[in-house]
Amino acid sequence: MEDVIGKIEPSIPLLLTQAVDPTTGQLTGITGFLNTILRIIFVVAGVWALINIILAGVGYIGAGGDPKKVSAAWAKIWQSFVGLLIIVSSFLIAAIIGMLLFRDPAAILQPKI
Repeated sequence: MEDVIGKIEPSIPLLLTQAVDPTTGQLTGITGFLNTILRIIFVVAGVWALINIILAGVGYIGAGGDPKKVSAAWAKIWQSFVGLLIIVSSFLIAAIIGMLLFRDPAAILQPKI
């Protein structure tokens, strides 16, 4: 029998329809894209905090006893550690929210569709 009407193709792009590649188990589509972007942001933030801590340590060593320079260096070190704490705690917060809403701590960090 011949297809008189034709085929109906989905109008939603593949980027929005498929979340997990069944052959490899890798995240694809918008979920994979956002996961990759978040990983890049976290790595860049961690490297930035490390660079800030090193530069603040050099500033502290080179302060020469000047109270303003010492306090500025300590403030930069403290702010860098607080930033790292926020980055690390974001994973903990995501796990707690996933546990409360979905009864799975990895529901937000590793979504399964």
